[in-house]
Amino acid sequence: MVSRIVVAAPSSGQGKTTAATGLMAALRARGLEVAPFKVGPDYIDPGYHGLATGRPGRNLDPFLCGEDRIAPLFAHGARGTDVAVVEGVMGLFDGRLGTGGFGSTAHVARLLDAPVVLVVDARHTSRTVGATVLGMARFDPAVRVAGVVLNQVGSPRHAEEARVAVEGVGVPVLGVLPRALDIEAPSRHLGLVPVAERDDAKVAAMGDVVAAHVDLDAVLAVAAGAPALDAAAWDPAAEVRATSESRPVVAVAGGRAFTFRYPETDELLAAAGCDVIEFDPLRDNRLPDGTAGLWLGGGFPEVYAGELAGNGPLAAEIRAAVAAGVPTVAECAGLLYLCSTLDGRPMVGAVPAEATMGPRLTMGYRVATTDRPTLLGRPGEEVTGHEFHRTSVTLAADWEARASGEAWLLDGRPDGVAGETLHASYLHTHWAGHPHLAQRFADAVHARSALGAGGGLSNWMGSTSPGALSSPDFGVDPIQLLKPTPAQAAGEPDLLHHGDRDLAPGLTDLAVNVRVPATPAWLADAILGDGDFAAYPDATPARDAIAAHHGVDPAMVLPVAGAAEAFTLIARALPGTATVIDPQFTEPEAALRAAGRDVHRHILSPDDGFRLVPSRVPPSDLTIVGNPTNPTGVLHPAADLARLPARTLIVDEAFMDAVAGEPETLIAPAMPGRLILRSLTKTWGLAGLRVGYVIGDPALIARLRVQQPPWSVSTPAVRAAVACTSERAAHEAARLVDEAAAARDDLVAALTAIGLAPVPGRAPFVLVDTSPLSPRSLRGPLADAGFAVRRGETFPGLGPTWLRLAVRSPDVHRALAGALASMTEGRR
Repeated sequence: MVSRIVVAAPSSGQGKTTAATGLMAALRARGLEVAPFKVGPDYIDPGYHGLATGRPGRNLDPFLCGEDRIAPLFAHGARGTDVAVVEGVMGLFDGRLGTGGFGSTAHVARLLDAPVVLVVDARHTSRTVGATVLGMARFDPAVRVAGVVLNQVGSPRHAEEARVAVEGVGVPVLGVLPRALDIEAPSRHLGLVPVAERDDAKVAAMGDVVAAHVDLDAVLAVAAGAPALDAAAWDPAAEVRATSESRPVVAVAGGRAFTFRYPETDELLAAAGCDVIEFDPLRDNRLPDGTAGLWLGGGFPEVYAGELAGNGPLAAEIRAAVAAGVPTVAECAGLLYLCSTLDGRPMVGAVPAEATMGPRLTMGYRVATTDRPTLLGRPGEEVTGHEFHRTSVTLAADWEARASGEAWLLDGRPDGVAGETLHASYLHTHWAGHPHLAQRFADAVHARSALGAGGGLSNWMGSTSPGALSSPDFGVDPIQLLKPTPAQAAGEPDLLHHGDRDLAPGLTDLAVNVRVPATPAWLADAILGDGDFAAYPDATPARDAIAAHHGVDPAMVLPVAGAAEAFTLIARALPGTATVIDPQFTEPEAALRAAGRDVHRHILSPDDGFRLVPSRVPPSDLTIVGNPTNPTGVLHPAADLARLPARTLIVDEAFMDAVAGEPETLIAPAMPGRLILRSLTKTWGLAGLRVGYVIGDPALIARLRVQQPPWSVSTPAVRAAVACTSERAAHEAARLVDEAAAARDDLVAALTAIGLAPVPGRAPFVLVDTSPLSPRSLRGPLADAGFAVRRGETFPGLGPTWLRLAVRSPDVHRALAGALASMTEGRR
């Protein structure tokens, strides 16, 4: 159990910071390990606390982090200490307006079950101090005022009068600080001067004064009276996860101009697999080596505008990095630094805007939303934060043509600028309260780092456009990576072969797995809509419709231009070892090889009916499997898929909607480490439109989104996705499922009748080995007989006697079986 007290006051300006910081320093001077905390969002006071204790000053703010995280964050910051001192904010009961004191010092004291020590400025009163303390002590019975420190006392007689009055109402006086002590922290336009600009001796002096005038033993006794706190310590590793084994560098602005940063930000980024390295824009003329992300927090760039303007080399490097798509988060001062000018002085110029100081203070808690996905935000989410600034930013008139739009809507008001790789806003957020923000930023950083040589610092300065480094540069034609080595050439399958290449005019199509002969008329009408395609497409309606259809968060959905695009995004965004479970659709392996990746093939055996045995599959960072698998049609149990030893599991469920009830799907409200690919092509006859989607871990979805080209999903495809997830589509899809199952049974029966043994499965196609009829491929003879079939030898793990046959009508099945029966070796 950690002993603890909360230092509060009747109002601001009573001396809380001086008393609390001095108390921390005095207790540390006694040899105690002191945990420092501050109620509310303030960045400056925790800086003094850190200097006094030698530990990071931490904030406890129910509005920013939620009530349920206050005790865990406290336990995290107090781990391994002897006593914790929590400095309050404003008056003891002052919180967010209109909420009954939510977020107040009293609120936090109740959440921590901690006794309160009041600091009362007695300069302009004496005996009335007792009445003030009595009212404070009785206002909320759930808050225990356990002692008082009188501040700014003018004489021994003054001290005695006030002491008697306070102790007369039953509250002990723990100390008396005399007037005119030169230890108060100085202030400027946004409050106190940051500790980075102060003399350390001032903090030591605060400790000396408190030690001389406050009964430290009595304070420790009050702190020791706090009951045991039933709360597990907050753990950043439980909030976020690393999505690759590499540790990309996040460059974080620090120094005198950028002092506003919560320590949990660094801890979350480290837990998400990033190396956080601080740089000082006033002193350093380049970013840290290997920088793959930028975090520019709050501070006072207006005070140091001249020095920042003089560091041209660093500004140019940051400007090039932002333009090249390096993930960048900027809060308040960071936004000002990215602007073209600040009070007329040149800044970075990554955001075409002018920033100026003004007389008006903008401050307060905010609820932030967004109506579109950005680097950090997602529609439908609310993020809490706070504003505190005297500047304004005026965007260039052509900004709308150069970026995606605002970063947040703060209580409905646009703020900042943001896109897929940049998020710059006045809003300060506490990522411990919204760890998904840290995860999204870290995911983007990992994805950026995975670009390899194309994303290095040396290339930023030569970039000519934001998209110049959008894909890796391997120094070779990626198509060459698909070609087998000379040693493999004899038997390597053609990964780029697909069923449409087996078609020819006049042949009955059994090669392509599109389940309807033409796009349904109602669907074609929905896709055409009003016939207006002048505007750029917005995939948001498709994403929301798909999310509602599957009952998942929209942040878990990424519409794509068919599964082929999804596999390309995966190959580029998710690094590490890759295993493909064959036989399966060859596009995943082709995409991985095109991205320069080595691929391990795990071949399932026909002797086992191509069934999956998880214990036989080697561990891998990325494992890709189909379910039901193309071309085998085998439907693997979801429990077997869940046991695969993969850091990230990719399941191609392109044909899952052809299985009644979709019993083995892995789509669920929570899908950590999993991505599911779906296609609308097969069921609805949309092969020429290219429309599909990925559902899964929001962190992984964010990494794919970083790689996706703008406007990848067309307006017709968006309309198709909305229509195909409608109630009408659901009824028609159920009918198609029943028809496909009956047709499959019919085709299996026809093949079995001529002595073949089709692979048992649940897909709208059948895989069959024709070796009982002939040791050679029958694809050519069947074409001569009028049938186009999907050859098997282009699937790893199959040979030329294997054929994949799409289900069709009973008369087609009978004709096919008759043709095959006539091809038995020696009878043809």
